Amino acid sequence: MRFLIPLLAIGAAAFHLWAAGVSPFTAFVQRPVHLAFMAALGFLGVGVMKRDAEKERRGIHRAYLAISSVLIAATLFSTFYMVLEHNALVRRAGSATKLDLAAGALAILVVLELARRTTGWGLVTVALLALAYGILGPYLPGLLAHRGYSPGRLIEHLYLTTEGIWGVPLGVSADFVYLFVLFGAVLEGAGGGELLIGLASRIAGRTRAGPAKTAAVASALMGSVSGSAVANVVTTGAFTIPLMKRTGFKPHFAAAVEAAASTGGQFMPPIMGAGAFILATWTGIPYVKVALAAAIPAVLYYVALYTAIHFRAVKVGIEAQGDAPREPVLPRLHLLAPLAVIVALLALGRSPMRAAFWGVATAAVTLLLGPGRKLDWRGIVNILVSGASGTVQVAAACAAAGIVVGVASLTGLGLRISEFIVTLSGGHLPVALVLTGIGSILLGMGLPTTAAYVVLAALGAPALIELGVPVLAAHLFIFYFGCISNVTPPVALAAYAAAGLAGAPPLRTGVTAMGLAATGFLVPFMFVYGPALLLAAPVHEILLAIITASAGVVALAAAVIGHARRPVTWWERALLAAAAIGLIKPGLVTDLFGLSVMLLVFATPGAKKQRLTSAEPAAN
Repeated sequence: MRFLIPLLAIGAAAFHLWAAGVSPFTAFVQRPVHLAFMAALGFLGVGVMKRDAEKERRGIHRAYLAISSVLIAATLFSTFYMVLEHNALVRRAGSATKLDLAAGALAILVVLELARRTTGWGLVTVALLALAYGILGPYLPGLLAHRGYSPGRLIEHLYLTTEGIWGVPLGVSADFVYLFVLFGAVLEGAGGGELLIGLASRIAGRTRAGPAKTAAVASALMGSVSGSAVANVVTTGAFTIPLMKRTGFKPHFAAAVEAAASTGGQFMPPIMGAGAFILATWTGIPYVKVALAAAIPAVLYYVALYTAIHFRAVKVGIEAQGDAPREPVLPRLHLLAPLAVIVALLALGRSPMRAAFWGVATAAVTLLLGPGRKLDWRGIVNILVSGASGTVQVAAACAAAGIVVGVASLTGLGLRISEFIVTLSGGHLPVALVLTGIGSILLGMGLPTTAAYVVLAALGAPALIELGVPVLAAHLFIFYFGCISNVTPPVALAAYAAAGLAGAPPLRTGVTAMGLAATGFLVPFMFVYGPALLLAAPVHEILLAIITASAGVVALAAAVIGHARRPVTWWERALLAAAAIGLIKPGLVTDLFGLSVMLLVFATPGAKKQRLTSAEPAAN
């Protein structure tokens, strides 16, 4: 274990960097080898859920270790069989041999078990239901019925084509995600995390509730690189949550701020994590266009969160902290060079794979030759292991989601789900949006964001497109709701991770985080009905939409917190919520209504609020 895990991590880095920077491989080589590395590391306990890692570390069950060894062998056979035989397999498509089907069955079992260990039973259950649907089609009622397929035909479709396990989701993981996760690991090893937190503290650290605002800014910066809400919480929360608590915020509110801020990082350009690459590849829309379109909605989300933090600080009497500790910035400014390289290459139209390669190369140079932190070979190996660990879950989720997508393409399930949504909504777009949003949240509660997006892109997006929603807006809609499920109880993974760091009740933290992230529930409706927010309109319309939407999210923040320039009553909170919806919805009448209500509430003086003392913390 001491030598095998580092050896696999080094091999994974060498393979992916060679493919990105020297000579790319075909899909039937790149994707199986990628899965082989990630699955082998996962079955050795890297990047898996804590309970499985504990079993590996303590050796509680010898049978568990034996099964892991068998699974690694099955992984190597099923993946390298594809690599070595892919030309012959393509030639005999439609007439698979028994050995082909055996290798395919092993690949499906490996993917399901890897997904179970890394993400839990949620994604595995969805994949198993998809497989059952493919077989039991003739026995299903109504719209769900289809001709049915034998297990052999399913295995052939899922294993011998790029419609299943080796499809677009795993391709994105193999081509882009690993490299960007490795980039984040190298940058973090060089001190990039401290740099981003230091920059955030310079921006907001000395303002009222500075540590909480620092958490919002730092998580936006970190999340754009990592794309993982939970990883964001663990990285920035260890620094910001104790500071927020010392400032005067209650533990549950400090944890909720970190969870909401980290969740927004997943849709913050320029990188936006793995989901953005899958979205761009899936829709055929250039990545740069996706990132630019996502910029205004992401900024609105953080404007609302920043404002909510400020209103809460005013409400409970928290002042600016002039002596707040700040991470040094100047000695680490050279670490911005790798980020600049990636942004510049993406802006020039280079592929994300090539941009990530040069980003990793630049980060490695700054790590090895730049001033500041120096690492020995053990530190470098740890960075490579960390990069691989961050990709294991994504690879497992993408491969398992590929099973669902493959069954949907074979059986026409996507069209049936679309027809069901259109029928149930009566052809009314608002109802269809609500149904799709609820479905995205429910599915996202049990799945990683990437997997939830992939499944819904195949099943839910076609219905919205059929009802007239532009392709980019439809896919961003389900992507947003998949992300926001991280702070939606009862399964709010980011909120629960933050609650653990803060020592706060998980459910209360989740409910508070959901309130702070309320803009994330409205932003998708904003850009569906107002394409100007996705930069799909003349400049004057875009500017007007930015102004009115910004006012709307401020009104929503005041409604959630219950404080504007003064404490507001329950009926004023209801009016502010209505004003937020009016400002968010495009239209002169709704904008005038929203602005009038905001002016009424914000300009009307209220009863003078007595400042809280240290003996009166209950309001917080």
